[in-house]
Amino acid sequence: MSFTADRLLLFGATGDLSQRMLLPSLYALDSEKRLDPKLVIIGTARSELNTSAFRNLAREALDKFLPANRRGSYATFLNRLSYHPLDATKPAGFKALAKKVGTPDQGLAIFLSTAPSLFEPTIAGLAANGLAGEHVRIGLEKPLGTDLESSRHINDAVASAFPEDRIFRIDHYLGKETVQNLLALRFANLMFEPLWNAAHIDHVQITVAETVGLEGRVSFYDGAGALRDMVANHMLQLLALVAMEPPSSYSATEIRDEKVKVLRSLRLVGPDETVTGQYQAGAIAGAAVPGYVDELGQPSSTETFVAIKAHIDNWRWKGVPFYLRTGKRMPERVTEIIVTFRCVPHSIFAGPNLKGGGARSEPNKLVIGIQPEENITLSLMAKVPGLDREGIRLRPVPLNIAMADAFAGPNKRIAYERLLLDLIDGDQTLFVRRDEVEAQWDWIDAIRASWADHGVTPKLYTAGSWGPTAAIALAERDGVTWNE
Repeated sequence: MSFTADRLLLFGATGDLSQRMLLPSLYALDSEKRLDPKLVIIGTARSELNTSAFRNLAREALDKFLPANRRGSYATFLNRLSYHPLDATKPAGFKALAKKVGTPDQGLAIFLSTAPSLFEPTIAGLAANGLAGEHVRIGLEKPLGTDLESSRHINDAVASAFPEDRIFRIDHYLGKETVQNLLALRFANLMFEPLWNAAHIDHVQITVAETVGLEGRVSFYDGAGALRDMVANHMLQLLALVAMEPPSSYSATEIRDEKVKVLRSLRLVGPDETVTGQYQAGAIAGAAVPGYVDELGQPSSTETFVAIKAHIDNWRWKGVPFYLRTGKRMPERVTEIIVTFRCVPHSIFAGPNLKGGGARSEPNKLVIGIQPEENITLSLMAKVPGLDREGIRLRPVPLNIAMADAFAGPNKRIAYERLLLDLIDGDQTLFVRRDEVEAQWDWIDAIRASWADHGVTPKLYTAGSWGPTAAIALAERDGVTWNE
C-alpha cells in the first residue's frame, strides 16, 4: 500500500549514526521544505533523556556534523523532535512507546539502527503493540547478520511482522549520487551500453580504501573483518550495478530483479583468487599510526584488507575479471570503479616502419569516483601537439565530469537524505531486497569456507601502503595494474 508517513520513529536516536548522518540529513531535508509540515520525528534509545535534552543533543550534532554552508535556523526542525527512552530487551516498555508515537494520520516509518541482537526483540515489541500494521514500514540498517544463516534468522524475524514490500534494507552507498548515476551512465547514453560487455571490456576494478583504523568499532570489526564489513554489502552492490542487464523500467522490482541475477551468477572464488591482509604500524599523511593488534589490544587473525578476483558467469561478462579491493589504513580515502576497455584491434600509429617506431596506444578507461569526490572521468587517446618530425606521439587525455561543476547550485548531499526521504515516501528502488542479501551472503560464506579449508591467514602490510604485495601480484599476473 502506498502512503507517505507522517510519523518517523528513529531507534538508536542518540547513537553515532544518528548524530553524524540521520539528524543532519533530516534537518537538511527540513530546511529545503522536503518534509511534510505534519511529519513528527520521535527518537528512542536506552539513554534516559527527555525531549528537551534530545533536542539539545540534536542541536549539538548539527553544529558538529553539518557543513557550515548548510546551517541555518534549527527551530522548525527541533520542534519536530520528541523523545521516549526504551530498553528494547524489555517488552513491557513498548506499550508506552506506542502511546508516545500515537496513531498516524497517514502512516508510520521506522528506522531501526541498533545492534543486530536487538532486532528480534524490537520487531516482537513493535508487533505486539500495534506498531507493525499495514500503514507501517521499517528501514533496517546493516549489519543484517554475519553469514547466510544469521541473515536468514534476522530476515525471518522481520518478515514475521512486515511483508517484503514494507521492508527497506539500507545500504547507504546506494544513496550516493554517483552510484545512482551508474544507471544513467549506462542506460541513458547510447555510446556506452553497446560496448558494455566482454567483447569490449577487458576488466573492471572496484576499490574501497579507508585511511582510518578501528575508530571505536573494536567489538564489531574484529568479529566481522573486511570481507563481511565491506565486500558483503557495499562492494557487491557496486558490482551488481556495473554488471546488471538493462531493466525494463526504472522501478524497484525491475532493478532489483536484475541485480540479484548478477549476484547469483558470481563464480565460486578459487583459493588463489583472494588475498587477505592485516595492517601493522606505519604512517598516514605523515603521522604515525599503530598496528591493528595494537589498537585491538590482543592478537587477532581478522583481515583488515581483502582483494578478490571475481568472475560473473553469464553471456555479457564471460571471461572478464572483476578485481575487488578494500582495506583500512590505506594511503588515501577513495571509492572508485574503473572500467578498462580492450585495446583497439589494430593501431595504425604503431609499427617498426613508422618514424620513431610508431606511437603506443593505451586502452580507454572509465573512472567513476564515488568518494571523497563524486566525478566521472573517461580517458581518450589523443595526439600530442607538435610537428611530428620524430614521429607521432599519443597520450591519454582525461575528459572529466565533476558533479559539483556539472550541476552548479545544489549542495552536496548526505546519502541518507535520499534514503530517509524514500523511506518516508515508500520508494524501495535504492533499498536491498531479501534475495539480494542472501545471494551476497551465499557467495561470501563460500569464500570464508575456502579460507578455512586452505588455512588462509592475513599477510601483514604497513599502514599507509596499498596492502600486501600479494594483492599486487593477484592483478599483475594477468597483466593488470591496480589504479592508484
